[in-house]
Amino acid sequence: MKVLRTIVHHAPQCSYLPDRSSSLDARIALEVTPTQLGQMLSRGWRRFGPTYFRPRCAPCRECVGIRVRVADWTPSRSQRRVLKQNRDVELVVSEPRVTRERLDLYAKWHSFRERERGWDPSNLDGESYEIDFAFPHPAAREFTYWIPDERGRKRLVAVGIVDEVPDALSAVYCYYDPALADRSLGVLNVVSQLELAQRSGLSFVYLGYRVAECRSMTYKSRFEPHELLFDRPDDDEAPRWVDSASIASGQSVARPR
Repeated sequence: MKVLRTIVHHAPQCSYLPDRSSSLDARIALEVTPTQLGQMLSRGWRRFGPTYFRPRCAPCRECVGIRVRVADWTPSRSQRRVLKQNRDVELVVSEPRVTRERLDLYAKWHSFRERERGWDPSNLDGESYEIDFAFPHPAAREFTYWIPDERGRKRLVAVGIVDEVPDALSAVYCYYDPALADRSLGVLNVVSQLELAQRSGLSFVYLGYRVAECRSMTYKSRFEPHELLFDRPDDDEAPRWVDSASIASGQSVARPR
């Protein structure tokens, strides 16, 4: 791994909990192998392009790493309903690409979020998209979802950006056609990753962070059984993941450091 720069990024408003500020540890790094990325994922790090980041907010500990135990997962009733509802959707797994179709779909999705959730406007162009979502990396994968239009041609309706490491998949980002929100394409994307991970004999699917007080993040806890990361381990410290059943019984996953 070749670390070019380390950064501590502070923001006056957290994107998950607007009444709080936020702080991130970030590293700009190249030549990161899938094995090294897997080790970082197990310690709560995430990747966007060449940037690797992890929350460092103190004293807040609401952002908790979450991963689904693949071998023990079975789709819930609602998840089976999503699969049935999307039987006409074709999934293609490949390397991430930058195309006009992807840029247009992202712009449509982001504009919807701007109206519905008050997000700041996006100025993502092709170059920015390539850095964030299609940066060359041996772990990078793209899940694209297609349905036939009225003329029988395939139409792109959702894109999931995924990292694949030796023992896991990591759900990086997902955007979809807001006109098809009732299809729950975001849920379909996670279920598709879990199904592929099972077929491939992988151990986990990482879903980023669980933020218990953020309504838009509660869907992650519906994928069972899942584990939560205890604290924020250093690079030389073994990570400790706690089963969600232990959390339900009152065990904390965050301790002050």
